[in-house]
Amino acid sequence: MLPIAVLTAAVAAMTFAPTARAAPASGYARNQIVVRYAPRPGHMAAAAARAGHPPRPLAAETHLVRLRGGESMSGALRRLRARQGVQWAVPNYIAHTAGAIFPNDEGSAGVPKGWVQLQWNLAGQFGVGAPEAWGNLAADGVPGGKGVTVAVLDTGVAYANRGKFRRSPDFGALQFVKGYDFVSKNQFPNDRNGHGTFVASTIAEATNNRYGLTGLAYGARIMPVRVLDSGGEGEASTIAEGVFFAVRHGAQVINLSLEFSPGVTASDIPELIEALRFAHHHGVLVVAAAGNEGHTAIAYPARAPYVISVGATTEHGCLAAYSNDGTGLTLVAPGGGPDADLPGDPNCHPEQPAGRDIYQVTFSGSSPRLFGVPSGYEGTSMATPHVSATAALIIASGVLGRHPSPAQLTARMRATARKLGGGGDERLYGAGLVNAAAATLRGAPAPAG
Repeated sequence: MLPIAVLTAAVAAMTFAPTARAAPASGYARNQIVVRYAPRPGHMAAAAARAGHPPRPLAAETHLVRLRGGESMSGALRRLRARQGVQWAVPNYIAHTAGAIFPNDEGSAGVPKGWVQLQWNLAGQFGVGAPEAWGNLAADGVPGGKGVTVAVLDTGVAYANRGKFRRSPDFGALQFVKGYDFVSKNQFPNDRNGHGTFVASTIAEATNNRYGLTGLAYGARIMPVRVLDSGGEGEASTIAEGVFFAVRHGAQVINLSLEFSPGVTASDIPELIEALRFAHHHGVLVVAAAGNEGHTAIAYPARAPYVISVGATTEHGCLAAYSNDGTGLTLVAPGGGPDADLPGDPNCHPEQPAGRDIYQVTFSGSSPRLFGVPSGYEGTSMATPHVSATAALIIASGVLGRHPSPAQLTARMRATARKLGGGGDERLYGAGLVNAAAATLRGAPAPAG
């Protein structure tokens, strides 16, 4: 098992053509109004004739009226609504399919859609419903979370060709916004470990490009912020600097696939707690890993107020054996690996072979020039970016309005999560398995927050 990023003293670790047709930007037919007339004999035909066109019957008193040449929708609505005998008049709104989308990325199979064979975390029985979420976003005209920026505070990202470093072949140059390296104190947050590239790939790897694997919010842009060194370690003060930077430079979501050791408390990291409070105050959602010790307590920074804490689940839909749980756990997401021993949970089979790892494109070994799809990546680090990407999709979709607050985003993901385990298992699974499909579906629960 690859631990999530280690901090200080031993701490843990595009656009494509959719199969579903997107609705026009207006959301309604540009020259049609549906009019309901009061049920009075002879009134409907006369009113429709005065509107300029013969009506097309729908129901007894409801008719489809076409606009006069050159007349605006707003003007026609005002005119019709002002007429005596008209009960209501509305644009003829257009519905659209939100079918699942399966991009052509080939994975290791070398065939179109081969990614499905590896990425159970996105499209499997206990995945996050990525194909359906992609259909929802494409139908909304914002494929893959287009327009949202997610900051990845990690070991850096393979985002550019510079010196010995190479951009991951499954990323495009335009998928990134300006970041910073707070370890080396320069403007080039190149990855020297592979962990940060893996996390960024899970969030926004290029999709439907007939190469590699897929990213859940493939239309979002990544802000690479290096706060961990080549060994995956970083000080609280450095991470705090990264949080302040991300907030001040326009990130809407911050991903922290890292943890402090179990003995670290909030009073030990006041500078980071202050930075997390700053992010919340400025409307930026922070998502962090619950930790990999298998403890019944969430590690910091996931344990801090206003932060979404993410536990890990396996391919079988069970809590992962290594995942921390306990009071304050917000959600779980796919992290891979072996099932926890939870008697009575029908999805947990610790006596059977462990479930598969999480797979993504990153560089192999210590060379930032050789890329592949390595095994061995499992942990709450791998679970966390699924939640960050889902948040990005929700923001882009507009289902919570143009500028949803961190509380609203959290409530949305909790309300639409898939329940796991038996009754009363919130300590183990939080609100449940994050469900990107349900979270981005219009009409799904949207509690205020």
